[in-house]
Amino acid sequence: MRVRRVVTTRDGGVSAGKFASFNLGDHVGDDPRAVAANRKRLAGELGLDRIAWMEQVHGRTVTVVDGTERGPAEATDALVTATPGVAVAVLVADCVPVLLGDPEAGVVAAAHAGRVGARIGILPATLKAMTELGAEPGRIEALLGPSICGECYEVPAEMAADVEKHLPGSASRTRRGTPGLDLRAGLWRQLAEAGVGRIGVDPRCTAEEPSLFSYRREGTTGRIAAVTWTEAEAA
Repeated sequence: MRVRRVVTTRDGGVSAGKFASFNLGDHVGDDPRAVAANRKRLAGELGLDRIAWMEQVHGRTVTVVDGTERGPAEATDALVTATPGVAVAVLVADCVPVLLGDPEAGVVAAAHAGRVGARIGILPATLKAMTELGAEPGRIEALLGPSICGECYEVPAEMAADVEKHLPGSASRTRRGTPGLDLRAGLWRQLAEAGVGRIGVDPRCTAEEPSLFSYRREGTTGRIAAVTWTEAEAA
């Protein structure tokens, strides 16, 4: 199987105002009709019949989907599927979107790794669910998508120390010299220690890149999506 991955930007949709224009989040106050149109365009552009979404709650619950579900997966922060052609998506506006896939097993996952979820182990839980479907860590390819960087993500010193305790490698210093968090660095280390074979990082910072939504920068804003699925390789 071939694993496909796509990360959207905020451009090319029909949403207006603070959500302009390709907002894919249906929980941020945008016109539901605009969100539906944007999601329909995303699926059409990617040639997908089914994109599975989730009701993200900053937890560590993982849900396995097969494309027969109606509506988003409730109260979950990672989706896993072994069904070819069924895409799984994660929405972010500073948190780390993590896409994982084992092309040999045909198993893919999309995880929402914000500060809380990363701290309590959303990625180990996702890897466990993937292995139960036949994936092997050494074959898994991971992409840590665009998120707020460690030089921009300022947090209280106590919070930085607490997250570092649970997610080693995540503590950072901001450009102002204050305590911060680089969640991608901590998640990269966690994946490597779990034996994940290949780990890629999209270096873009959502707080600095105007083509991406950022809650820290804008407050009320939209969400980009990171999407992954498998398809049969051409003969």
